[in-house]
Amino acid sequence: MTDVRIAPWGEDDLELLRRLNQPAVRAHTGGPETDEQVFARHVRYTGGVADGQMYAIVLPDGVQAGSVGYWPRVWRDEPVYEMGWAVLPEFQGRGVATAAVRATVDAARARGGRRWAHAYPSVDNPPSNAVCRKAGFELLGPVDFEYPPGQLMRSNDWRLDLSAR
Repeated sequence: MTDVRIAPWGEDDLELLRRLNQPAVRAHTGGPETDEQVFARHVRYTGGVADGQMYAIVLPDGVQAGSVGYWPRVWRDEPVYEMGWAVLPEFQGRGVATAAVRATVDAARARGGRRWAHAYPSVDNPPSNAVCRKAGFELLGPVDFEYPPGQLMRSNDWRLDLSAR
């Protein structure tokens, strides 16, 4: 397994978010955002996601490879954690996202408060769907999911039981 650590999102992580804001990374999530949208996202991440957490994915040599996190939402009338991640192109295909998602699942388990974690990658995003499978999520099937806000995308609903080990 790839060795990564997750570090709580901090003030100094704005440049990482700018580097993640490229077509190759955001192709399945509505495309690149404006500078204002990136900065607003950074402010949300830095302020902490209420009852959740965003992290920078950090390699053993200290290089930042991406972002990962979890946050609360209500899905089908049940409180759950939603999870999401993004990895810079030069680190994709190396197990970085899977290792970071597993570490983030452990953090969500430790926090408690929700039984289920869900992820909603586009049905057209085989790498992110593979991350879900490798990280132990169960595929519930395709759904119409609103992301970015105001746009529906066809996603797979993946679920992981946080009460199980």
